[in-house]
Amino acid sequence: MNNKELEAPENPKTLERIDGTYIWREISSVLNFDKGILYTIKELLLRPGNTVREFILYDRKRLVKPIIFVIFSSLVFIILQKILDFNTGAAPQNTDSAGVTKTFQWVEENFGIFNITLGFFIGFWTRLFFLKSKYNIYEIFILVFFIIGIGNLIFTFFGIVESITGFESYGLTYLMAMSYSVWAIGSFFNKNKILSYFKGLLSYFFGTMTGSFLLVLIGILIDLFNKSG
Repeated sequence: MNNKELEAPENPKTLERIDGTYIWREISSVLNFDKGILYTIKELLLRPGNTVREFILYDRKRLVKPIIFVIFSSLVFIILQKILDFNTGAAPQNTDSAGVTKTFQWVEENFGIFNITLGFFIGFWTRLFFLKSKYNIYEIFILVFFIIGIGNLIFTFFGIVESITGFESYGLTYLMAMSYSVWAIGSFFNKNKILSYFKGLLSYFFGTMTGSFLLVLIGILIDLFNKSG
């Protein structure tokens, strides 16, 4: 390294003074109040339909990408569930099938991961119910993965409440997650039409039922495999 490289520039740029405003702005940028995770959560909670439309059509810089967001929310759920050991209500209480019980127990232990899979089913049904929409299947998956991400956080929040209070809230949690999903889907396609929300409800219902049916089928196949072995 020569001496010229060590010389200060002829017109050095004066940096901003480090004061309270500077420190707050730096903390805000780290915590992503103006963009990133917290901004994404806030916008999706307050106006999900408009937020996702803006992401698809106009601005993709401020929100966290949907895949990253759903993975992040799933990890938050998984970590806190392992620490606090709260119940998701996924495991069936009355079944004679050991395979089905085992399958749903796996979902209970890996609920955040299963929700990502569930997003594909909800996405396909949403596409079917909104077949005349201008949005393609990939854009609908963007909507659904944002919704699943918020759903994971809803389950996490009520799981924390359950751990603190001892109140088994999974019935209320499912209702809240479903209500949010229906609102988000409906407002994304046409917030002024009741039919849009009804289709959103059907998309969510058939999507989750398809996932449950697949789990039951896997459980039955496990039973048949065990009996044949």
